[in-house]
Amino acid sequence: MEQIKDYVAEHKDRFLQELFGLIRIPSVSSVADHREDMVRAAEYWRKTLREAGCTRSEIFPTEGNPIVYGEKIIDPALPTVLVYGHYDVMPVDPVDLWESSPFKPEVRDGKIYARGADDDKGQSFMHAKAFEAMVRTNSLPCNVKFMIEGEEEIGSAHIGPFCEEYKEMLKSDIILVSDTSMIGLKTPSITVGLRGLAYMQVEVTGPEFDLHSGIFGGAVANPINILARMIAAMTDDSGRITIPGFYDEVVVISDQERMEMAKAPFDEESYKRNIGVDALYGESGYTTKERTGIRPTLDVNGMWGGYTSEGTKTVLPSKAYAKISMRLVPNQNHKKISELFERYFTSMAPEYVKVKVEALHGGEAYVSPMDTFGYQAASKAMEKVLETRPIPVRSGGSIPIIPQFEEILGVKSILMGFGLESDAIHSPNENYPLENFYKGIETIPWFYQYFTEMYRNR
Repeated sequence: MEQIKDYVAEHKDRFLQELFGLIRIPSVSSVADHREDMVRAAEYWRKTLREAGCTRSEIFPTEGNPIVYGEKIIDPALPTVLVYGHYDVMPVDPVDLWESSPFKPEVRDGKIYARGADDDKGQSFMHAKAFEAMVRTNSLPCNVKFMIEGEEEIGSAHIGPFCEEYKEMLKSDIILVSDTSMIGLKTPSITVGLRGLAYMQVEVTGPEFDLHSGIFGGAVANPINILARMIAAMTDDSGRITIPGFYDEVVVISDQERMEMAKAPFDEESYKRNIGVDALYGESGYTTKERTGIRPTLDVNGMWGGYTSEGTKTVLPSKAYAKISMRLVPNQNHKKISELFERYFTSMAPEYVKVKVEALHGGEAYVSPMDTFGYQAASKAMEKVLETRPIPVRSGGSIPIIPQFEEILGVKSILMGFGLESDAIHSPNENYPLENFYKGIETIPWFYQYFTEMYRNR
């Protein structure tokens, strides 16, 4: 494996520049104007996989954005690792808060600053370069397949049907994913749980058109005011969600499990400092890490209506809108939660407004067992490179397609992420430490090595 380390050291600058080429493509999946950019990003990945050593590398069109597939089969008798990643990124708004252009990557203070630097271009690109290093040094121990999609940030609507159609092509023994974070390189961790997601959009309508707020104010209900009250009523003073039936299927974690979770190091003052808040808030009776790992949440992701441009315009708006996400825990079905939300939200509406509720996308929670070859190989790989055994943690984030992989393809997923909580993913000034990028490339080959050894000795 030393030859792999030497290869990475020799080509690290090229690796970085090639990643920058991918980052420069503004592949924002939620904005229709970027449709051509999605195709460009897919083609960039196809070319990257081919040049890295895949003997098959192609683009599969879908009704949405294309999916890139690559493979190198060295021996059908050996195990197969399927690498999953995504090339789409979140919108960059508000762009004026970025210290540098979102799609012109810069390295400052040892970090790559750009949209997608971490999520998930930087992290998924580690796998392409680790694979290249193994191929070029003739040290690839098993078969490898890649599946890179372009709709993760908008719910992965078309990858499920893709998996159904190409089950045989995607056949593997483990799915390896780097789209999560770790505590840090000095305190590594492996994500063993993801929360599910139910993402809603609501519309509240008052008058048929905007009204003069002086002439009509006080006589006609303001939809923005009403929407604000309705949203506020969806949680109580203890931070608990008030939707009837919302907690019915929530798994109650045992005291023993909570004690195990508490062993993970957590510096509350550093946590607050990194995100720029003076105090933390959440559901009463739970620690910060429990609130983000084992408890469900409800948050407003955006709210708009009326006049929001520069200067003044005294209108009483006709409509108000909000996007609301609910992070879910194991046993909570996202479709049922969406229905409960719609029923409750509609019931709260006073007679002087009309409401419309739409479920945009969602997915189930996922728990990855620790007694598998995949987890054990990931743990040994991280310990080998980072010299510390990783801690299993549950993430507050969601990757809706992960539970579907197990359901459709029948294999487990290992969430071996190298991002950090401070990387500002989904926010202005997203970043990714260079050290994490290179350590990830160095660690991934050890995963392949250990997984293959365990598979052979099973």
